Amino acid sequence: MDIGANLKAVRKMKGLSQRELAKRAGVTNSTISMIEKNSVSPSVSSLKKVLSGLPMSLVDFFSIEDNEPSEPKVVYRAGELLDIGDGNLDYKLIGRDYPNRAMSVMNEVYPPGSDTGEEMLQHEGEEAAMVIEGKIEITVGGEVFVLEEGDSYYFNSEQPHRFRNPFEAPCRIVSATTPANF
Repeated sequence: MDIGANLKAVRKMKGLSQRELAKRAGVTNSTISMIEKNSVSPSVSSLKKVLSGLPMSLVDFFSIEDNEPSEPKVVYRAGELLDIGDGNLDYKLIGRDYPNRAMSVMNEVYPPGSDTGEEMLQHEGEEAAMVIEGKIEITVGGEVFVLEEGDSYYFNSEQPHRFRNPFEAPCRIVSATTPANF
């Protein structure tokens, strides 16, 4: 997917200039310009922030090119999961087609050295996950935790939070967030 071209197309479809989108999203005009030119690859948190100015969810943004009619399913095969990662992080959304989803469930892979970005994430709802393999460092409300295989977390997403993998092996977690904002 060409993130820059899609952002530009959606911005123009909504009748917004780069400057107006930047103002609404609380980022600089040059940030919008660099993303649209694919000069930078935005982190998931940065892209969510930019999309909040449209407003648009990550799922809607990454589904733009998906022209197939979607029907509710019970089973989602590995190849059918919507990839909403940023090129560095691998986020696969489970159940994208489920009508009126109340939560987002994802299979997340954090390669060694990856993180969700310098800017702390913060949004309404709750988050929970279990580490399936590897280790992950999470910061929630200023407190840093290291979770290993089998460990889990559950917290209010309105607390500033961040995920990092400063370790040598990839980390995989299965997570759920409410509301379904992915």
